[in-house]
Amino acid sequence: MRTHERSFLSEVLPAEETAIEAVVARYQRVAPAVTRFARTMAGNEELRVRLGSREHAGTDEIVLDPGVFQAAYLRAAPVTPTEVALTSALHEVVHLIATDFDDERPIPKAWLDHRTAIEQGGTDGPIESPLRFLDPERIDLDPPPPTDGEEHEEPPSMPVLHALEEVAGPAAEAIFLAIEDARQEHAHFAPYPGAGSVLADLYRAAVPGAMANARPLGQFALAAFLLVGGYFDRDTLQRRLAPHVAAAIDDAMAFLGRVNELDDPWAVGTIALQLLEVARLHGLLTESSATDTPAGRKAANEADRAAVAEGVDAVRLVTPTLQDRDSYDETRQAAQSVSAEHGKAGEVDHAGDPATEQIMKISVAPTVYLPTGQAGKLVVADFPDRFRSFAPDGHALLAEAARRWGVAQHRVSGELYPLFLANQRRGLRSGYDAGDLSPYSALFLGAGLYERMFERRDLPTRRSYGVSLLVDGSASMLQPRDTASGRRQPWALAAATLGAWTLARLCDELQIEFEVAIFNRSFAASANDTERSYLDRRNRATGSLRRSQGGAAERLTRTVNHYLVKPFSSRWRSAEEILAGLFWMAAAPTEAAREVRRSPDELPPISMFEKAANVDEFNLAHAAERLAARNVSHRMLVVLADGMTRGSVEALAETAAGVEYGGTTVLGIGIGDETVAATYARNQIVEHPEALAAAMVEGVRATLYRSLAAGGADSWWRTASEQRIIEPGSIIHA
Repeated sequence: MRTHERSFLSEVLPAEETAIEAVVARYQRVAPAVTRFARTMAGNEELRVRLGSREHAGTDEIVLDPGVFQAAYLRAAPVTPTEVALTSALHEVVHLIATDFDDERPIPKAWLDHRTAIEQGGTDGPIESPLRFLDPERIDLDPPPPTDGEEHEEPPSMPVLHALEEVAGPAAEAIFLAIEDARQEHAHFAPYPGAGSVLADLYRAAVPGAMANARPLGQFALAAFLLVGGYFDRDTLQRRLAPHVAAAIDDAMAFLGRVNELDDPWAVGTIALQLLEVARLHGLLTESSATDTPAGRKAANEADRAAVAEGVDAVRLVTPTLQDRDSYDETRQAAQSVSAEHGKAGEVDHAGDPATEQIMKISVAPTVYLPTGQAGKLVVADFPDRFRSFAPDGHALLAEAARRWGVAQHRVSGELYPLFLANQRRGLRSGYDAGDLSPYSALFLGAGLYERMFERRDLPTRRSYGVSLLVDGSASMLQPRDTASGRRQPWALAAATLGAWTLARLCDELQIEFEVAIFNRSFAASANDTERSYLDRRNRATGSLRRSQGGAAERLTRTVNHYLVKPFSSRWRSAEEILAGLFWMAAAPTEAAREVRRSPDELPPISMFEKAANVDEFNLAHAAERLAARNVSHRMLVVLADGMTRGSVEALAETAAGVEYGGTTVLGIGIGDETVAATYARNQIVEHPEALAAAMVEGVRATLYRSLAAGGADSWWRTASEQRIIEPGSIIHA
């Protein structure tokens, strides 16, 4: 019986753990070890290993395609996820460094003689054919001698893959790639038996199904691959083969035993031709008579190639350099790609494929865990800086809206400023430690514990605050809504932005640590995006991911995003213009869209606010985690949103309750929506923009008052004007 540690990977990994972003994230944890391995193997301490859209290996860089080793996680093998991550990455590094079929030579004379013999039917007969080509000790790579006469043409030179197809067709190429794959693994995994054993487990788990489905030639090629790599012994393997294939393996052992002694691809090519001839003599190839048409012979050759590929590829981890000749050529060309426009390595060299970039972005994004046990990725990024372009119009509109909606800065400051100050006052505790004469002072003095008669100690009761403002940035916040005057305007995001901007200014005046973030669910924008660059990245990534990831493309492109407009670590002045520009876009979306259409290369990506369902609970949990990391005594998190999460109502409610239990006060302000009452214990509802000021002030004021009362502040609360502000009757929502 298998232990838990040796359970089949398919049994212990849920579907989300085999998703491409999870695979990449797991690779990132073993990347340093992979890089050290690659540098040792290549003898180059400057070698870099990274992920990219297509695999290639250059002089100073190796690029791994994450889609190549993702398939390893789907194997039912007794290995752990970490073992698969490391071994599959090492596997790709080995083949990218060791594979080089570019050496061009004339086709060896022995190969040409063999082709002539096949064309003339010289190999029809028993296995004891007189052909010297079937001598296992003979690997003659000498080129054909020059022809007699004064003038003669030099035989053409070509790479080994082209020569194999020229001599014996695509089946010979397929067998060569199979045994060369195994030879490289046997040679380079030998010093690392641990990784080699994981690779063997992955292969052995796939052998029964592959053998059952493979055609005779596929069984023969697969057996050759497994024997050269040392993954099976001969007797065990032959019991799994059809009788006539097992007999062919008996005759092939003389050639297979020599493969691991070779280090020249052309010599391995000779072994491939010899193995193909053994298969022919045992009737494993597709029958083709001399009267067949060229099209018929070509079809037979393709059928044999497909049989080899189907058998071997069902077991091995397929690397592009060893898949077929076209894949090898594409991989080598990728290593040499150069951008003519800029004179530097092309985007493939820099992992610049938009699909790979998106996968990388998600894989390195933090995983947020909820109290319900759910977990999910959250893309955290800086808010696009180009919104500063709208700042001049935004400041003017902010001042007008503040007056019209009753959210003028002086009003908020006038109502909340004294409360914030009161919470930051210092007080002294009474008692002998604060200056009274201790009844035990004589004993302390005699014992040398006091240096002076009176000991005064200040015990601070100063409250330090951290405030996090979280604003819903979904497209629904830009939809027209009714106002108090009866007109329909898109005021939700504008009102939320104005509320955040006003409270942020107050926190800045009081020197309180604060953060402003906007959350939505769409294709993630970058800090330096313009409208054109954003749409270009989104379209290219979406198209590429649909081709490579199929149904997973939607999940990979519409991510849960958390944009930091003003992080705790930055100054308010650096973010004020961005928030002002966002307000203008939110308050005048039609005008903003018109301006962006005129200058898409200069203006911000307003398309980032596309229609998408938010998952509020992940953003709330992440904002609370960032706030909890601040060195403050009291934490307040204000969420301004226009509706319920499209994730789980129960998860959002439990997340908010968990954040409160951890010591952070959470205030939910529902803009035009009453569903916040179902998830936030402390909540305010705003039906019109004019009501925003009251909701924001009263909610924050109630929170501050509770903080004062909980700390026993009445003992040192002195000022009558301050006392009036905290009268219980003045609190609208307790």
